[in-house]
Amino acid sequence: MSTPAATMVSPLQIGPHTVQPPVVLAPMAGITNAPFRTLCRGFAEGDGWGPGGRPPGAGSGGKGLFVSEMITTRALVERNEKTMQLIHFDATEKPRSIQLYGVDPATVGKAVRMIAEEGLADHIDLNFGCPVPKVTRKGGGSALPYKRNLLRAILREAVSGAGDLPVTMKMRKGIDDDHITYLDAGRIAVEEGVTAIALHGRTAAQHYGGTADWDAIARLKEHVPEIPVLGNGDIWSAEDAVRMVRETGCDGVVVGRGCLGRPWLFSDLVAAFEGRTDDSARPTLRAVADVMVRHATLLGEWIGDEARGVIDFRKHVAWYLKGFAVGSEMRKRLAITSSLAELSEGLAELDLDQAWPLGADGPRGRTSGNNRVVLPDGWLKDPYDCAGISEDAELDTSGG
Repeated sequence: MSTPAATMVSPLQIGPHTVQPPVVLAPMAGITNAPFRTLCRGFAEGDGWGPGGRPPGAGSGGKGLFVSEMITTRALVERNEKTMQLIHFDATEKPRSIQLYGVDPATVGKAVRMIAEEGLADHIDLNFGCPVPKVTRKGGGSALPYKRNLLRAILREAVSGAGDLPVTMKMRKGIDDDHITYLDAGRIAVEEGVTAIALHGRTAAQHYGGTADWDAIARLKEHVPEIPVLGNGDIWSAEDAVRMVRETGCDGVVVGRGCLGRPWLFSDLVAAFEGRTDDSARPTLRAVADVMVRHATLLGEWIGDEARGVIDFRKHVAWYLKGFAVGSEMRKRLAITSSLAELSEGLAELDLDQAWPLGADGPRGRTSGNNRVVLPDGWLKDPYDCAGISEDAELDTSGG
């Protein structure tokens, strides 16, 4: 595979926080918890392959921004036990970045003020991009920017409640090709004091199918020159990230599915944006297996139970092993392990000297598209009327 050519890119400024190079880990429900962020930060900051996976100075800041998984504002305000665990940050995480989901301006405002007053985070990102039905059917996520006045009210409450904390937002192009919202939403965000915008170049109807529209990212950058615009969608390699910046003029990149089973992608991204074009990680299966065990170990430590940590890790197995010659029966066996010993023993039976396989850098995760977007009744009748929001619109649990 070719390596990305060096490119000059300015540091990303998120309020008082300088992010250089400007690479961001996208919030992903059930994925971007503290253990996964620790892995990604380790690789970004220089020695993720080293003993223990925690390089000297990990979390010292600057080598990327790593955002928590989605936190529901209602659950946060009510101090839901699961939610309070999800907002726990490692002591080395700087800046601490929380993504919030909410559809009620008052509740969003309470959640943001709680974060600011109690010092729970250093940066707040707002989710207007989630396409899953349980979110959009309540008018949230990627459905919400269609209601321009509601979007404005939420952003106003968030920015005013945040005090000195920077507020950013992540969104999609719109609900579908007939209901495109990103340019209006971008202008509203600027007017309400949002610090930066990340745009996933797909509609909600596309979910993760088809090809991301990078031209839309370029158009948004032209439309809101006052603040940074970050591009998201179809970044599977450092080469993709560099190309996105060059082709769209965006100020940074947000990487989600591209790092599933590949936390070392952040090493590649940092190297590419720093001009080190020959540093792309091509680990053997042995190195990948070591990271797998480390990931499962960190999950167990975070949850406080080894078995539960390994069970939570099961979803990652197929992503880590993509492209390697591992039989279907062994894949199934590794995906039902319940202890670190069982996981390690299974991995030890593989041909660990396998080189990084061709084609392993492509799409990962679900790629379905052309979905019907589930919306509240009458949602599309008026892009300004907010009457469709019901009292139960706020999800009571976090994590997507």
